[in-house]
Amino acid sequence: MEKPHVMIQSAYGESHPGSSHLLTLSHSVRDGVLEAGGRPAIFCCTDICDGVAQGGPGGYFSLASRDFMCCMCELQATASMADGIVLLSSCDKSMPASIMSAARLNLPAIVMPGGSMPAGAGFSACDTMWECRREMQSGAFSEEAFVVKSAGACPGPGACQQFGTASTMQALAEALGLALPGSALIPTSNSAITRAARESGNQIMELIRLGIRSRDILTRKAFENAVTVHAAIGGSTNAIMHLLAAASEAHVELTLDGFDRIHSSTPYLVNIQSTGKYPTEYFWYAGGVPALMWELRDTLHLDALTVTGKTLGENLEAYRQSNYLVHRQFLKNYALHVEDVIVPRNTPREPDGGIAILKGNLAPEGAVVKHSAVLPEMRRHIGRAVVFDSEDHAITSIDAGLVASGDILVIPGLGVHAAGMPELFRISERISADEILERTTAVITDGRYSGCTKGPAIGYVCPEAADGGPIGLVRTGDRIAIDIPSRTLSLVDGVYQGSILDGDTLLRMRKAETYTPTQLPATVEESQMLKIYRSTARAGLLGGNMDPLSEARFQVTKM
Repeated sequence: MEKPHVMIQSAYGESHPGSSHLLTLSHSVRDGVLEAGGRPAIFCCTDICDGVAQGGPGGYFSLASRDFMCCMCELQATASMADGIVLLSSCDKSMPASIMSAARLNLPAIVMPGGSMPAGAGFSACDTMWECRREMQSGAFSEEAFVVKSAGACPGPGACQQFGTASTMQALAEALGLALPGSALIPTSNSAITRAARESGNQIMELIRLGIRSRDILTRKAFENAVTVHAAIGGSTNAIMHLLAAASEAHVELTLDGFDRIHSSTPYLVNIQSTGKYPTEYFWYAGGVPALMWELRDTLHLDALTVTGKTLGENLEAYRQSNYLVHRQFLKNYALHVEDVIVPRNTPREPDGGIAILKGNLAPEGAVVKHSAVLPEMRRHIGRAVVFDSEDHAITSIDAGLVASGDILVIPGLGVHAAGMPELFRISERISADEILERTTAVITDGRYSGCTKGPAIGYVCPEAADGGPIGLVRTGDRIAIDIPSRTLSLVDGVYQGSILDGDTLLRMRKAETYTPTQLPATVEESQMLKIYRSTARAGLLGGNMDPLSEARFQVTKM
C-alpha cells in the first residue's frame, strides 16, 4: 500500500483492429511500473472505430464517445486515488480522450500511443476501400476481387496507415511532450513499441518522484509546438477541435487565429498518405516526430518541459544521436531515403501548413478546410449553392446526375448541438473520386470531416445552423464564394421575394425565417447519452467538449 499507485488506462477492445492489441501493451507498461517499484492497475474503457461508424447512426455518437471516455478515466483515477496514470490509445477519439484526461486530472501522466498499422497490400488502406466498394457496385470489378483487395487493406492492429485523425493525434501527443520521444506511430509489428510501453511504465514512476504533473507540461508553448507539427504533417482537421478541447481542460488559451498564424508560416514537409505517397510506418522509419521537430527546431519552443523530465531541446539532441538513426535503416528495405518521406525545408511540399481557417458572412466565427488536399484551381471558387438535408441525400443526388459542375453542396444541421457533429467522409470521398467534380465542386457543412478527407471540403462552420448560424439560411440557387488564399467564405448574393440581394442584405432579411432542423435517425434522437452531450458541449470550434458551466459555450469569439 505504500507504493505509488499507477493507473494504466487502456482503450483495449476487440471490436476493431485499432485497439485490439492494447491489452498486450498494457502488460508491458505494467512490467515497467513494477520494475520501478510502483503498484500498477490496468483499467479498460474501449473506443469505437470511426471507419465502422461512418455512414450510419453510429457516426452521430463518435465525437461524444471522446468525452465520455474522458469522463470514465476521470471517474476511475479519482475513485482509485491514482498517484499517476499511463494512457494507452491509438485511434480517432481515444487519443484525444487520453490527452484531455491527462489535462483534466493534472496527475503525473504519460500517453503511450498504440502505434501504426502495417502498410496495406499495394499501399492500400482502409480509406481506399470506399472507392473499391463503389467500383464493385458499378461493375468495374468483381465481388471476389473486392474481397481480395479488402483482405490486404488492414493487415494488422494499430492506427490507420495515413495521417487521419488517429495518426495525427499520436504525433501531437508526442509533440505536446506527453509521450516519450519517438513513441508515436511505431509500427505495431516492431518490438520497439513493446520497449516504449515498458519505458513509459518506468518513466511514470520518475514523474511521480519528481512531482511533475500534466499541466506542468501542457503549457501554451507545448500547444504551439503541437500546432507547428500539425501544420508540417498536413494533419487531420479534427485535430484542431481536439487540441482546443485539450487546451481548455489544461486551462490554456488556444485560439483559431493561433492555428492560422502558425499554419501560414510552417511548411508542409511530410509525404505520407492520404495526401502523400507513403503509409505512416515509413514516417517512423524516417525518424518520426523527433526528426520532423529537428527540421523545424528554430520555430519551436525548445525550452518546453516534457515527460522525460527534460526539455524538448534536450530530447531532440539525445534522440538525434541515437534511436532514429537505427530506424532509418528500415527505409533501405524499400529503397527509400529520408528525404522521400520527410522532405527538407528548402523544398517543402507546400510553403505553408495543411489547414486554413476561413471567415466571412457564412462563417462569422470560423470554418476549417484542409487546403493541402484541395486542387489549386478550387482554392478560389464561386458557385451555385445546392442545399441538402443529409449526406445521403447529397450522395444520391450526385449519383443521379442532379449536381452540376461548379455547384457548392451545402449540408447544414450537423453541428455539435444539432446532431453531435458526425463525420461526412463519404461525400468528400465521392467528390474527390470524380475527376470533374474534384476540380469544380465543393461541399460546406457545420458537421465535420474524416481526417482522411480529400478535395474541397469545408467543415466546422461556426456558428452552426442550430445556434442560428448563417449556414442555416442558405437556399439552393444562392451564390457562394470560397477564397482559401484570402481565408474567406461568403454568401455573395441570392434571390429574396423576387429581387437579387447581396449576401449581407440577404442574410439580414432571412434572419426572421424559421430554421427547420435536420431530421435525425430515431436511435440518435432518442439517445439519452447524446442528449447529455449535445446539451452540455461547447461549439465545435471551441473544442466540442462537455462544459456545462461555461458561460461561452457557443461563441468562439469570446476566447
